[in-house]
Amino acid sequence: MKKFLNSTKKRLGIDIQKEKYAYDVDEQFGYMAKAKIPDHWVSTTCGYCSVGCGMFIGVKKGKPVSVRGNPDHPVNEGRLCPKGLAEHYAITAPNRAKWPLLKGGKGKFQKVTWEAALQTLVEKFRSIQSRYGPDALGVISTGQLVTEEFYTLGKLVRLGFRTNNYDGNTTLCMASAVSGYKRSFGSDGPPGNYEDLEKADLVFLIGANIADNHPILCYRLEKNRKKIVIVADPRVTKTAMMADIFLPLKPRTDIALLNGIMHVIIKAGKANQAYIEKHTQGFEELCKHLEKYTPDYVSEITGLSARQIRKVAMLYAQAKAPFIGWTMGVNHSTQGTVTVNTICNLALITGNVGRIGASPFSITGQCNAMGTRESGFASSLPGYRKFEDPGHRAELAALWGVEQEIIPSSRGLAYPDIIEAVLSKKIKGLWIIATNPLVSFPNQNYLLEVLERLEFLVVQDGYHPIPTSEIANLVLPAAVWGEKEGTYTNSERRVSKVNKAVEPPGEAKSDFDIFLSIAKELGVSERLFPGWTKPEHAFEEWKKVSADRLCDYSGMSYELIEKLGGIQWPYGEKTTRDPRKSHPLYQDGVFQTQDGRAKLWVVENEAPPETPNEEYPFWLNTGRTVEHWHTRTKTGQIPLLNNLSPEAWVEMNARDAAKLKFQHGDYVRVESRRGKISHIVLRVTETVAPGQIFIPFHYAEANANNLTVSMCDPYSREPNYKQAAVRVYKLE
Repeated sequence: MKKFLNSTKKRLGIDIQKEKYAYDVDEQFGYMAKAKIPDHWVSTTCGYCSVGCGMFIGVKKGKPVSVRGNPDHPVNEGRLCPKGLAEHYAITAPNRAKWPLLKGGKGKFQKVTWEAALQTLVEKFRSIQSRYGPDALGVISTGQLVTEEFYTLGKLVRLGFRTNNYDGNTTLCMASAVSGYKRSFGSDGPPGNYEDLEKADLVFLIGANIADNHPILCYRLEKNRKKIVIVADPRVTKTAMMADIFLPLKPRTDIALLNGIMHVIIKAGKANQAYIEKHTQGFEELCKHLEKYTPDYVSEITGLSARQIRKVAMLYAQAKAPFIGWTMGVNHSTQGTVTVNTICNLALITGNVGRIGASPFSITGQCNAMGTRESGFASSLPGYRKFEDPGHRAELAALWGVEQEIIPSSRGLAYPDIIEAVLSKKIKGLWIIATNPLVSFPNQNYLLEVLERLEFLVVQDGYHPIPTSEIANLVLPAAVWGEKEGTYTNSERRVSKVNKAVEPPGEAKSDFDIFLSIAKELGVSERLFPGWTKPEHAFEEWKKVSADRLCDYSGMSYELIEKLGGIQWPYGEKTTRDPRKSHPLYQDGVFQTQDGRAKLWVVENEAPPETPNEEYPFWLNTGRTVEHWHTRTKTGQIPLLNNLSPEAWVEMNARDAAKLKFQHGDYVRVESRRGKISHIVLRVTETVAPGQIFIPFHYAEANANNLTVSMCDPYSREPNYKQAAVRVYKLE
């Protein structure tokens, strides 16, 4: 009856829900909604993208009720993007995983105890390894755990289970940047800082839509009133609309553009010969290679005018502090690694590395992709050590008190190759942690067929059901952001603190606690993690492992990180620099190579693995929207965000739409040689060029990765998400 009366009052306009929308004063943040005023605020770092914004979670009666940006944090100065402003809702999403679930004989999940779940995991994985060998187990991790969890997991997988087939979903987004930095500079690690965006006199963004993907970086950029912004992208993104110069190049021609820019700079005598001679190798070979990349030749490849190419080249050459930033438009390619090398070439031949404002800067994807790159034991040994270097393995063996022989001397299989090994029946058991490949991996029909061949699949996640957890044999419920403690490292190498605000739901546990429990069940706990009970124990050991390496943490502590709002590495015990000031890498021009010189690489612009033809006439491009995160595991459950962008769409140029007699709002089917999307709404727009379409990749029900190719970069093993040939049909 009360519900009926309230409903009637609302319809009649009598009840204006005064209590629900009342305002009051919070002691820390002032005037705000009364319902969102917490009992206390907990400082932490955002758990979405790699920008690493400082923020507070408001907690009321043990529940998260609000968030606020931290005005004193050096990264965001109190600002948050739409996802950050709604992040507390992800903690209480209705699809949170709460109990361990084991699939029974009829294919239905049943609740089991943690003891039974962990016994089953270890028994099944050990049985598989005893029958087929240790590498019959594969592990795929994420970029969203805290660094302490990545470090613990790496030791558990490599030294506990002794499998060499371990990688993370960061290979799907950042691996080409990692491989490119290693080939050019001898080590991973972005050389620059966010301050560069404020101090550069020229900002060159290549395949980087920071307005949608990293909005707070746009704020940092807008603080710079003296910059020239150049954006190179096939699509007229929101970032392109901000540019002083927009270069609408054809898909996958950025290498030709960069080579053309270098050609003009060298011919004009604008290369920094003193820097080249002292700090690089390979310049003569590069010059010979660049001879053919004249502005006219590059114009034919890119679709840009020769005049545009000359103008951009001279603007870059004459800039005092030019910044180059890139994201997935560069990395998601079979030539991603060598594109990064070409970007580094341009910075090196002009001496624009190691100075405030001047940097080739990879803008990372996930909140802690940098943390796993440094410590995670996947693409390199912890501390950016090399698997193949016996000296590096000896260092770690001594630090850990283990035999050097048990530390692998090679990386093992990368993420796409783990999937291939499942198909070829070399891998029989798979453990997937905090990632959702049945939305995020390319060529989805192929992937589903592959995963069905496994003997045992474990999915460890904060959310269930999601597409990947639904096909698992065992689901382990994990705590998420806001429910655990540790550190993240952002794109500018800033280590920031992550704090626990509330308890996880049901019987969910932090990934750190799950890893320690598995180690105990496996019988390796005291050997690998002696006396560990909390993430800080992992952090203290990691400090020792990172000491005197490029990513040195040894001078940091939880207290100091919290006090300063984050600290950029390297920050060793004997560091005397002011941790509040930005710190570029390679200021002395000495790189992590054997001779200390950076390597200039000869790179040819190649065609992508698939191009349009009469049967499949359109280029497909994929990307993100500001409202959603990756596979919408979190944001799809938040009405505030989901209502802003509830369904996928396809963007098509007006000339193509007119030719096909399509109208804005029509529902269409998109097909490639691998699969199709059967029902997706059309947006007719000038943001894409004729012959191209764009689809956001977040939506499982209209999955762009049903269409994408399986080809990968030969160095990084990162998939080529950005170019595929497709056709489009109108639905009646």
